[in-house]
Amino acid sequence: MTATVEGSAGPKPMFGAPRAHWPQVGTYLFILVPFAALVAAVPLAWGWGLGWVDVALAAFFYTFTCLGVTVGFHRYFTHGSFKATRALRVGLAVVGSMALQGPVLHWVADHRRHHAFADREGDPHSPWLFGTSPAALAKGFWHAHMGWVFDRNLTNAERFAPDMLADPDMRRVHRQFGLWTAVTLLAPALLGALITWSWWGGVTAFFWAGLVRVSFLHHVTWSVNSVCHMIGERPFRSRDKATNFWPLAVLSMGEAWHNLHHADPTSARHGVQRGQVDISARVIWLFEKLGWATEVRWPTQERLAKLTAK
Repeated sequence: MTATVEGSAGPKPMFGAPRAHWPQVGTYLFILVPFAALVAAVPLAWGWGLGWVDVALAAFFYTFTCLGVTVGFHRYFTHGSFKATRALRVGLAVVGSMALQGPVLHWVADHRRHHAFADREGDPHSPWLFGTSPAALAKGFWHAHMGWVFDRNLTNAERFAPDMLADPDMRRVHRQFGLWTAVTLLAPALLGALITWSWWGGVTAFFWAGLVRVSFLHHVTWSVNSVCHMIGERPFRSRDKATNFWPLAVLSMGEAWHNLHHADPTSARHGVQRGQVDISARVIWLFEKLGWATEVRWPTQERLAKLTAK
């Protein structure tokens, strides 16, 4: 990985071609249908249609796909926190795609633009774009949390992710987003049916480990965009309002230690203080031990001392 946030700005326009009609319809479906499933899950949870197989499959697919986003889409592809073998690179792109947060080229371009304009005009999902009054912050929270997802203007990947566009493997995985969407929703159903040896086991696994799991992961990820730019602690200096919000730390696999990340975007570890659990960093450490990841950008005490807020 050679492109960084700092090097992404240039003369090319911020937006590329707008999202076409049917992909836009798909965006609404992939956001709203799992969200409806999440809402429906509340009454369904009371003694009907939920078993330990569903819980185990949901937990597995949640962890698996969340790490695809945090380790793959975010720390590796967007920020180049380490170098990876080709097999790991392609695998991370596929597993990240299975989180249903958009194709890899779009995700990376959006996030690099977020860092280039963090909490300023041009940031795709800052909660501070509309002012600081209660009404403006409520509007900003909605926009940062999920409203921005429905914007048909796509970030220009030629400007913000030229390295990804130049990689034929990434272009291929990007085009296969529909395939990985089917896999991430149908694989839990198939496993649920096989484990319970019943079609009903497949139905409940599809609901809990497919739709509900996808929606829950959406909202955890979006909470880093919204909550972690509004509420929390800021022990390190950054040019924006990124914060640490510890209640999200485990569910986000360490992404909620967001202040350090914005202070030092290429760092492979975000949770650097005592007691800050960072599961994604531990996974990167494991990849390094296995020889799949090299040149990992671990934080140093000297670097952290320079970033400490005065």
